[in-house]
Amino acid sequence: MGGVGVTAEDFGVKGPRGWAFRGISLDAGPGSLIAVEGPSGSGRTSLLLALTGRMKASEGTARVGEFTLPKQSAAVRRVGALANVAGVTDLDPALTVGEHLRERAALQRRFGDSVRALLRPRSERVAEAGLRIERALTAAGLDLDALPKGSQTAVRDLERPHELRLSIALALVGRPALLGVDDVDLKLSDAERAEIWDLLRSLADSGTTVVAVSAEGAEGTEKADARATTGRA
Repeated sequence: MGGVGVTAEDFGVKGPRGWAFRGISLDAGPGSLIAVEGPSGSGRTSLLLALTGRMKASEGTARVGEFTLPKQSAAVRRVGALANVAGVTDLDPALTVGEHLRERAALQRRFGDSVRALLRPRSERVAEAGLRIERALTAAGLDLDALPKGSQTAVRDLERPHELRLSIALALVGRPALLGVDDVDLKLSDAERAEIWDLLRSLADSGTTVVAVSAEGAEGTEKADARATTGRA
């Protein structure tokens, strides 16, 4: 699936405690890397959720591809996926990497594919799931052989960069046109942070539109095609 363009004008979300963010404007074409920068508590995750159809905007306008937010949020959710969002995409520390991948592939077959695809022979569906997992792992740069116990490695035993790449791989199983990744620089060394930004750049270059959230002034955002900065209104 190719990427989608993302535009916003005076976009904002207001909650019970006031504005999470407001006044955000951006214009990014399909296959762009969009960096959302801001300190913790500035509404940067709320902006990510709003642009991916998971949070309803209070003011302004936005479009993701042919869909308008917030009216067509459900359609945006169908073409998008999230990774590394606390409370939304949390990994189960007791499950293994392989269990997470197989579960995600099964959910994609059950809820993400067409009815026609579900009617194909089981052997074809299993082969397709394996291919999706392989492609997602390759795109996310996660080498199972590099893990302590390969696919049998429990999530709790993963190092932070591998955990982040696993979350991205799980999101890519559904071949989204729009990928949102939160806290791409959290608990990473400078070298690891640079590698993640290179990964996100490569995903965008391959056609997927990527929205990546980072701390204010994080290194690596110079690779972005568009930026949005959040802060207390």
